[in-house]
Amino acid sequence: MSTGKYDAIVIGGGHNGLTCAAYLAKAGRKTLVLERRHVLGGAAVTEELYPGYKYTVCSYVVSLLRPEVIHELELAKHGLHILPLQSSFAPMENGDHFAIYPDEVSTREEILRHSTRDADMYPKFEELMYKMAYAVKPILGVVPPNMTHPSLRDLGTLRDLGKHISGLGKDTFHDLTKIMTMSVSDLLDEWFETDIIKALFGLNGIIGTKLGPKSPGTAYVLLHHYAGELDGAFTAWGWQLGGTGGVSEALASAARSHGADIRTEAPVDQVIVRAGRAVGVALENGDEIYADTIVSGCDPHVTFRKLVEEKELPDDLVHAIDRFKFRGSSGKVNLALDALPEFTAMDDSKPIQMVEICPSMDYLERAYDDASYGGFSKRPYMDIIVPSTIDPTMAPPGKHVMSIFVQYASYDMPDYGSKDQQRDAFGNAVIDTLTEFAPNLKDIILHKQVLTPWDLEQQFGLTEGNIFHGELTLDQLFFLRPAPGYADFRTPIRNYYQCGSGTHPGGGITAGPGRLAALEILRDGK
Repeated sequence: MSTGKYDAIVIGGGHNGLTCAAYLAKAGRKTLVLERRHVLGGAAVTEELYPGYKYTVCSYVVSLLRPEVIHELELAKHGLHILPLQSSFAPMENGDHFAIYPDEVSTREEILRHSTRDADMYPKFEELMYKMAYAVKPILGVVPPNMTHPSLRDLGTLRDLGKHISGLGKDTFHDLTKIMTMSVSDLLDEWFETDIIKALFGLNGIIGTKLGPKSPGTAYVLLHHYAGELDGAFTAWGWQLGGTGGVSEALASAARSHGADIRTEAPVDQVIVRAGRAVGVALENGDEIYADTIVSGCDPHVTFRKLVEEKELPDDLVHAIDRFKFRGSSGKVNLALDALPEFTAMDDSKPIQMVEICPSMDYLERAYDDASYGGFSKRPYMDIIVPSTIDPTMAPPGKHVMSIFVQYASYDMPDYGSKDQQRDAFGNAVIDTLTEFAPNLKDIILHKQVLTPWDLEQQFGLTEGNIFHGELTLDQLFFLRPAPGYADFRTPIRNYYQCGSGTHPGGGITAGPGRLAALEILRDGK
């Protein structure tokens, strides 16, 4: 059954799909968003899965959201309210700890407890990473050029980037080259001598990758996270009131304010292609909806290997997508708590917003080794927030929710039995490890949600459970994301575009792919 005609249909109500729709609608295009789940946001979603307790089910912090998207879509008017996260705490296995505080004086005093040399190096390292974030900032906002068959526009982009890079200076260029290629462990070894400090900084080099901290290329993953901005400040982390689902709701509100239609529980089965041109979509319920432009906010595997038939695609693209590395390595555990966890190494007199379980670089590497051959880390790395201490709306008075991002877990873990058994074993490893540092944890758990990479695929459509729609390795960045010759958000099928995190500038809550894709669609006059 046909159900109408639109200028544009966006497949997927994740934050990039909503961003793309908002820009298209703002430009006057009659736009429809189709989301398969009952709630908008994709992986940037908040859900009440236990009465009175709101979980940031997948993503949980805001650090990479592009400032141009915030300003151009006026997201503050639509409910975007981000609070800075300025402190973090890492307990050590010997009962000590290391912490970063909002003020420089307290942070320096903390580092001095561990190393005078590291206290002197810390501001210099922060300055380096600020320079590196500035160096890559222009790259994040441009459409990747086609390096094999460059157009005049592509040549102009390369010229402008060349001018930017040449203006960085020799030392900055050399530092950037090193960071793009080396391991985060080797990078931090050049700067610090204290293991816990190296581990706390180094964990950002492994998030969302099936790589250990000693693997080449992980220094860039660290830089990717440092490139985030909050109110103009690089390296800043924030919390959206109501959880990351609030970011998605703000984007949806912006899209609706410009006339976009948004439907939930509307899974798309296939893109309708006629004579090499995308003309509409077929829903799983049999409905067909037609539009001049179709945009996929899904990952590259879904975009090219599920939504369209192979015969519509050139062989080189099919082979590139089949080789594209997803390798989901992250899981999530969300807890409803009767009280606050009590970390034995924490000084309660100083407020802490984030807790990192990463006692040493070797701890992180062993966690990677555990999962390298199809399993999960027996003692995993964890990135933890208790959102209810920042945002009381997340739990009933006096109660709390805990968000635990976990690395590493494999997509398939057959040694642990059925999928239910795999999930239970993984969740138990997380809680057992965390209880070593917060002994009262098991006594205060009211409800838990455990998500393995397989669960992330099944529930959120993330191929192999990869939270970035594909790993952020050098062979999958910029003009190679998702494949050479297809990084400009277009596809070989006319009027069929891509806007998910599997395109440039990559994963995280950036909204960058959604914005750039929309601008390219409008540039094509669609």
